[in-house]
Order: sequence, then C-alpha cells, then structure tokens
Amino acid sequence: MIINLDKLDYCASLKNLEPISNKQNYKFIQGDICDSHFVKLLFEVENIDIVLHFAAQTHVDLSFVRAFEFTYVNVYGTHVLVNTAYEARVEKFIYVSTDEVYGGSLDQEFDESSPKQPTNPYASSKAAAECFVQSYWERYKFPVVITRSSNVYGPHQYPEKVIPKFISLLQHDRKCCIHGSGLQRRNFLYAADVVEAFLTVLRKGEPGEIYNIGTNFEMSVVQLAKELIQLIKETSSESETERWVDYVDDRPHNDMRYPMKSEKIHSLGWKPKVPWEEGIKKTGREIEEDSPCLLAFPNTCTSLGSALSAME
Repeated sequence: MIINLDKLDYCASLKNLEPISNKQNYKFIQGDICDSHFVKLLFEVENIDIVLHFAAQTHVDLSFVRAFEFTYVNVYGTHVLVNTAYEARVEKFIYVSTDEVYGGSLDQEFDESSPKQPTNPYASSKAAAECFVQSYWERYKFPVVITRSSNVYGPHQYPEKVIPKFISLLQHDRKCCIHGSGLQRRNFLYAADVVEAFLTVLRKGEPGEIYNIGTNFEMSVVQLAKELIQLIKETSSESETERWVDYVDDRPHNDMRYPMKSEKIHSLGWKPKVPWEEGIKKTGREIEEDSPCLLAFPNTCTSLGSALSAME
C-alpha cells in the first residue's frame, strides 16, 4: 500500500495523480508534515513501515524572500516526520536532500563525505534538516538514509523550475529569462531515472549512509535556453535564437556548478539511462499537453534583485 501525503501547496495538482488514483494499493491523503498531531495520528492509523520524505519548499528564488517559511517547513517539518517515524519504529526512513547542500564548485567533485557549505536559504534549510535526520541514526541507530540528487526534470513539473518554465514561456510566445550571464551549469536527471534511484536505495541502501544521485550530463543555463528555443521555436540561426532570450540581474548568490561523484550508488546497481534528447522531447510534449497557465507569473522576467529592493 502506497500512501501519498501532500499539503497541496501552490505547486501541487491532483491532476498529476489521475493515472494512479483508482489503484487498489494507492491512497492520497492531504495533510501537512508540520502538524505533529496529524502526522502522529496518520502513522498510528495507517501502520506505516517505510517513509520516503520528499516534502519541502524547494524554489531557490523564493527562498530568498521567504527564508523563514523554508526553515519552518524544511527543518521543523522534517524533525516532526523523522521523530514520529522513530516513535512508530518504521523499518527505513529515506530523506531526499539536494546537491546544493555542498555549495558550488568549479572543479572539485563532491562525494558523500564532502563538507556541507550551502549558499542560499533553501540549501541551508535542507542541510539543517539532514543534521536532524542523521542525529537519529547517531543516537538511536534509527535506520535513516539520505540522498542528494542533481536537478530533476520531467513531465508535469511545476513551471517555476527552469526547464518547464522555459518551455512554458516559449509556448506562450514569451522570452526565456536568464539570471546574470547564464553560464551557471547544472546537471539534469530525468524523473524516471531518479525514481529507479530511489527504488534502489529503498531496497539496497544501508542505514546511516548518504548516497549522491548524480549524472555526468551537464549544461549551462544559457545553452539550455538555446536548445529549448531551437526545439520549440524551430529557429535556424543564432540571431533568431537570441531574440527569445532576456538577460536579467542575477540572484544575490548563484553557484556556478554542483559536480558530484555517484560511485556509491553505482555500486548498488543504479546508473541513469534516459538520454537528454529523449527526456527533453518527452518533457516538452507533456508540458504542451498540460498547457500550464503563466498568469501566476505576470513578471516572469523581473529580477530577484529588483524584487528584494522593492521589499526593502
């Protein structure tokens, strides 16, 4: 039995669950991991024995202006969930973290023993939550596992993340907005590959261990924009492509790269399989079918710096 607990925040949609909503071994429950009484009751009623903890506030830009909310949800919510799971004596607790806890690096690849040096409120909240999760292993030998993943993309992703955002903008005849130079590089993993990684960790991951879920495929943000422009707008020249790009002020801090070593999870039998060309075409088709509305982002290309100045 799979129980899907979700708050249904602004970025969630029950439409994404329609293909599985009628399955006999699946149940959706709306709820908030920050509600300790609700979470405790849920564990008691449903007899939960394994937890995969994905729930978080994750949008980096938003974390600069809602830092306290990110701390509350990502740190306090995680503490509530891991403590309740410990009291319920679940068999395994998997905490889904991010490569951003390492901070940026231009050349050195991070392995699981690299120090955490987060540089934005989102990454800081995830790093802090990791510490709470890990402490339950250190003190109680509660079987926790932590994963740190590269950027995930795929169908139905909310259009605040860079790939669905660029695709949606272009499909609505609007420009791709790029922070700063756009030379920041990111590693992208297709969602189906990441699902396989979590299943691998679920079956074979050792308690108390951390696993990087990474890929060698890397692309700059500006190159990503140009590839999507060529795919969707079918541009044939550099000048045609450039007219669909709008450069804006950068974030207060924007890490250039997050290079990771993933040999540890490779030793469990997992490696990414979906090529970029296949994954991005499928993602583009699905987003076009979903036709997400961008009215929620009327100032899509407004720089974060300007937003912060306005708040001050």
